[in-house]
Amino acid sequence: MQVHSEKRPHSCEVCGYSCSVKYSLVRHMRTHTGESKREKPHSCEVCGYSFSRKSDLVTHMRTHTGEKPHSCEVCGYSFSRKSDLVTHMRTHTGEKPYSCEVCGYSFSRKSHLVTHMRTHTGEKPHSCEVCGYSCSQKYSLVKHMRTHTGEKPHSCEMCGYSCSVKSALVTHMRTHTGEKPHSCEVCGYACSRKSALVTHMRTHTGGKTHSCEVCGYACSIKSYLVVHMRTHTGEKPHSCEVCGYSCSQKSALVTHMRTHTGEKPHSCEVCGYACSRKSHLVTHIRTHTGEKPHSCEVCGYACSQNSHLVTHMRTHTGVQKKVHSKHTR
Repeated sequence: MQVHSEKRPHSCEVCGYSCSVKYSLVRHMRTHTGESKREKPHSCEVCGYSFSRKSDLVTHMRTHTGEKPHSCEVCGYSFSRKSDLVTHMRTHTGEKPYSCEVCGYSFSRKSHLVTHMRTHTGEKPHSCEVCGYSCSQKYSLVKHMRTHTGEKPHSCEMCGYSCSVKSALVTHMRTHTGEKPHSCEVCGYACSRKSALVTHMRTHTGGKTHSCEVCGYACSIKSYLVVHMRTHTGEKPHSCEVCGYSCSQKSALVTHMRTHTGEKPHSCEVCGYACSRKSHLVTHIRTHTGEKPHSCEVCGYACSQNSHLVTHMRTHTGVQKKVHSKHTR
């Protein structure tokens, strides 16, 4: 019989495709002539979509009926198409039949391999019509478009926070759950964001990759360098809407605003003393502990505040303040 023969007497005059069964050739020809409605005789009564194969129509109808006849025997997950079940089973078997000829990386889905290959070819077929941004993955373009539309489809059910990327919501939820999945293998420090762990690790490695071209100051975090550069440029982008005070750091503005609101969020657990700055509380606590971390290299005098040491040093240098004040040891 023809189907058992290795011969393929039926061939396509357009592309050279050959097959052993004539109907297969008839079906194949629709891939060339499919633009004609006449060549897609099977149409959906619900939405009008048409197909060249009846089997494709049967599968399509499940998008309307919700039928999922193909189910996984391992976890019970079900699908409308058998091919989707075959792909799903690889999550259980670990099979990755599609491999990259360049680097050997393998995947369970052919579409993933196609996307991966773009890391080698540099191809970026998906582009933004607004600004021209291009990327290798369609979903990356979907996320990018939200920077133009302002869409934030992912929202927190606890506080209403919303964001454009699902991963950002996952990270945000940790502020409610307290989960800190990223930990330091050196000291055990744990945090909710991977980027925070990367920054922390520099405290062990000493990596200061960001440096100032003016004075050579170096730091491990780029945002620190941005703030530092303002000491050279004099830029003060954060301003008070009440009195017009401006500063280079947002945290300084937050502290300043307390002079208007009277807020004193830092309090002493020993005596109840409260203040607007954390540094003031640290200094105050020393009145209870007796700690004097600032000491004079000349005579050994020690005190709890750096300003007191500065004043004391004048007894050795003879330099006096413009407004004279008596210093008592």
